Amino acid sequence: MIKLYWSPRSRSFSAIWLLEESGLPYERVPTDISTGAQKSADFLKINPMGKVPALTDGDAQLAEAAAICAYIADRYPETKLAPAATDPKRARYLQWLFFSPSCIEPALIQLFTKLEVPTSTAAWGSAAQVFDVLDAELQKGPWILGDQFSAADIAIGAGLNFAVRVFKMVPSRPSFEAYIGRCVARPAFQRAEKIAAGGSA
Repeated sequence: MIKLYWSPRSRSFSAIWLLEESGLPYERVPTDISTGAQKSADFLKINPMGKVPALTDGDAQLAEAAAICAYIADRYPETKLAPAATDPKRARYLQWLFFSPSCIEPALIQLFTKLEVPTSTAAWGSAAQVFDVLDAELQKGPWILGDQFSAADIAIGAGLNFAVRVFKMVPSRPSFEAYIGRCVARPAFQRAEKIAAGGSA
């Protein structure tokens, strides 16, 4: 049985959305970060960083939301959440799956802290560049891989929803609103929102 270690109103959202999209049976294991449960010795064996989400699946254990997306999509190909390794779309899928943690999240931190980082040394370039590139890609739609919804959309969609609609850190653009709207309309997204808010789907 897949076990997802999570906490309400946290970065667990994308992992919950992923598992709801997958249709796989899984157990949600509440991990109360307000009491420091993520720093317990047992939890640190799963994720030494002491962060949620984390996941176990039999003997497999891992953390990091994008890694969880990649693992579930590959371990359970019947979910159709990733192109096959031999599919040419696989390259773009991987690029966009990891765009969220490697570009969107650092760009948001840069905006939040008002940190000045030279674009020549910042791996993500600049916050403006990140969202300009994403805007251009999303105008192609409807999903990152065209007509195929994938785990990359979960990583990008969750991050963009928080950045634009929830925390209003990034000014909206027509492509962002349309894309977020398509994500929010998915039943699995709606179930995940209820769960992540502390309820049940």
